[in-house]
Amino acid sequence: MARAAGARGRAGWYGRRGRCGRGALLAFAAWTAGWVLAATLLLRAHPGVLSERCTNEKSRRILAALCQDYRGGALAGDLCEDLCVAGKLLFQRCLHYNRGKKVLQADWRGRPVVLKSKEEAFSSFPPLSLLEEEAGEGGQDIPEAELLLMVAGEVKSALGLELSNSSLGPWWPGRRGPRWRGQLASLWALLQQEEYVYFSLLQDLSPHVLPVLGSCGHFYAVEFLAAGSPHYRALFPLDRVPGAPGGGQAKAISDIALSFLDMVNHFDSDFSHRLHLCDIKPENFAIRSDFTVVAIDVDMAFFEPKMREILEQNCTDDEDCNFFDCFSRCDLRVNKCGAQRVNNNLQVICDKIFRHWFSAPLKSSAVSFQLQLQLQEAVQECADPEVPSGNTRRDAPSVFWKLRRLLQATLRELQEAEK
Repeated sequence: MARAAGARGRAGWYGRRGRCGRGALLAFAAWTAGWVLAATLLLRAHPGVLSERCTNEKSRRILAALCQDYRGGALAGDLCEDLCVAGKLLFQRCLHYNRGKKVLQADWRGRPVVLKSKEEAFSSFPPLSLLEEEAGEGGQDIPEAELLLMVAGEVKSALGLELSNSSLGPWWPGRRGPRWRGQLASLWALLQQEEYVYFSLLQDLSPHVLPVLGSCGHFYAVEFLAAGSPHYRALFPLDRVPGAPGGGQAKAISDIALSFLDMVNHFDSDFSHRLHLCDIKPENFAIRSDFTVVAIDVDMAFFEPKMREILEQNCTDDEDCNFFDCFSRCDLRVNKCGAQRVNNNLQVICDKIFRHWFSAPLKSSAVSFQLQLQLQEAVQECADPEVPSGNTRRDAPSVFWKLRRLLQATLRELQEAEK
């Protein structure tokens, strides 16, 4: 009986220990899940925290490997000779690395340019299957119809758009020749980079995107423009503006704001589908000497069809339907995000750019207090994130024209003061 009592005692102890163990495991699992969630939110808000350190030494090694592949015939491009042979495309400095993307500054025949690639190594990009099948022929026998089909498919994957064969000119590899295989392999690596595809498509259609100047392998070159930054008092480098920080800076800010409005109208209305910008911040824009705003990073830009595809996800509340700066609403009846974006480019620009400029009086006594107050109120109205009835803002056009009218009036007052 004593042994039985002892057995029951041990069984009770083991049972309690098992329950305690399970409780500890559950607590540990909850703690771990909390940290994973916190880390996920941190990475989403600050994706650069795990970025590699950007060094000139590593950047030179990357370009040296690129040139080695060029000399071996693995890749080609109209900038390869200048980079790898003639010494007319010279590396200057590393700008930044971000989640694999490499961005380098170089000098091309006396002109500052930026070299970009989504990946460090050419071998990181999946090869073109047609080239693998035609390995013995150097790719010379690939039928043009098959190649067109492959290019159109990759462009559709990047843009979410069906383009006619006549629209594929920017991505055609050129005439067949000794380096045809390298040309095809390089084209395929470039087509797997959405930003390159966007720049190539829009460069002749918009003054608000960077033109592609050339390429070598998986790297492509664009014009170098000084990017904006929250560290600049005016978000963009306006140090050389005549008269800054007085009337000259106020005029420059008004000109830049009008160019932002022109870009918004252009992206909303002038293409076959609206172009959505889902990562709006000063660092992703630059200004030319005439104050034209240029989108210099379009990794998070999407035409309407692809935007709808991205937004239409499962959800339990509206927070699940926020894709960076592009928001949708959660339909709790079916736990699905709506495919239609409920905010817009103008609203986010007002919130993240215009508020910085116009929430306080302009640094110029030449602009009347009444006009400054009207401008502040218009920016607040534009930036207000509340969207009635869960639909796209209906008053966006009227807010757009109000801002445009007020900014033009601001410029007139500043110009009158200069006389």
